[in-house]
Amino acid sequence: MQNVSKNDSNVFELNSEHIPRPSWRSWLIGRPLSNADAPHQLIGSMPNPPHIETGTTAVTMFLILRAFANGTSSVTGVEAISNGITAFKEPRSRNAGQTLLWMAAILGSLLLAVTYLAVHIHAIPAESETVISQIARTVYDGRGLLYLGSISATTVILVMAANTAFADFPRLGALTAGDGFLPRQLTYRGSRLVYSRGIAALAIISSLLLVLFDASVTNLIPLYAIGVFLSFTLSQAGMARRWWKAGRLKPGIEIEEPGSILRHEDGWQFKMAVNGLGAVCTLVVMVVFAVTKFMDGAWIVIVIIPLLISIFFAIHRHYKNLAKQLSLEDHLTKPGLLRNRVIMPVSGIHKGTLAALHYARALSNDITAVHVSVDVKETAKVEAKWQEWGDGYRLVILHSPYRLFFEPLMEYIDRIENSCRPGDVITIVVPQFVPRSFLSIFLHTRTAEALRKILLNRDNIVITEVPYQVN
Repeated sequence: MQNVSKNDSNVFELNSEHIPRPSWRSWLIGRPLSNADAPHQLIGSMPNPPHIETGTTAVTMFLILRAFANGTSSVTGVEAISNGITAFKEPRSRNAGQTLLWMAAILGSLLLAVTYLAVHIHAIPAESETVISQIARTVYDGRGLLYLGSISATTVILVMAANTAFADFPRLGALTAGDGFLPRQLTYRGSRLVYSRGIAALAIISSLLLVLFDASVTNLIPLYAIGVFLSFTLSQAGMARRWWKAGRLKPGIEIEEPGSILRHEDGWQFKMAVNGLGAVCTLVVMVVFAVTKFMDGAWIVIVIIPLLISIFFAIHRHYKNLAKQLSLEDHLTKPGLLRNRVIMPVSGIHKGTLAALHYARALSNDITAVHVSVDVKETAKVEAKWQEWGDGYRLVILHSPYRLFFEPLMEYIDRIENSCRPGDVITIVVPQFVPRSFLSIFLHTRTAEALRKILLNRDNIVITEVPYQVN
């Protein structure tokens, strides 16, 4: 085997000096590198590697745990199979298990190979150049066509990997929303038969994270890893508890739980031990990540996760209280509708007013038109036109010396409401212009919307908007 001479053109460019780089054939077959072969700092790309003069057992164990945590972050992604079980053909669990085994084998092989190559070329992780780029640049002796092909293929793989989040998070969000811990809207499928609201929510959240962290992989990895390993810990602890509950059942007995059926299975002790060990390992990884990456952004996850959990339980409590209030258990039949008292605010008498009046006549004969008077001459015109077009229905004039509209109207509605008997309903019919031009909407007062916001929490009051299209 030939050693690399200092005249070899295959070199790293360092701080105004050249240090020879070993031929890729030499480390590929396992020749150890000398100290002169290992670069210490690439210009503008990689920092000096850390150097520890002496070490103790405690520091060594801490470094081992930190390396273990960093290494396990590279195998994240296997949760995509678990989250996407509903997308597999029957038998789903068997097909998903086989896919997971194949994925683990491929991922393990790639991880070992990349680690071997990175160690032998002394690749140093850096923000300016990835380890994959350093390996490819060394193997292909520069940034030629093969190098560009490898980097392009890696980019495509990463794009496909990012796509798994958009495929699995909406499904996971739909399952969580179905249990009442997220808004129910996440359970609705769009026109393309996917959970489009979940996809949109994930796109917004991921875009915000990229902006906040300046798309720095170093700062984003702790956020990702802590959340992933927390999920691993919870899921495996849940599976261990499930095996424990199944082991206590007698053969032939089944218990239906939300989303699954619990039955006795042979060998449950071994399965519980495996999942319990996995939960402990992933918990250790999560704790190590939280400690070692605390100042690198992990503190945000440590703060946000309890906040998110409290929000989830608040949403769950809301849905439980709503279901309790809407339940028909112990429901007493209320008396039917005795009287529908229609109030129709009018600012003037025109075609829109008559359209609303015709609709109000279909609801009830108890109709009262209400005009808030802020101008004596305008009020006189309204009274004169109502005498001609009002079909004999009542017109109430509310004088407003301070030129207020909603306050006198609300006082009148309060008086009517106080005089109502059980079973009476007040329907407020509001004529509303609907211009065909979008910009013209801002030129009209949308009285119905304002009344709806004011009266939304009032019992036995209905606000109806009668649109009248104008050019």
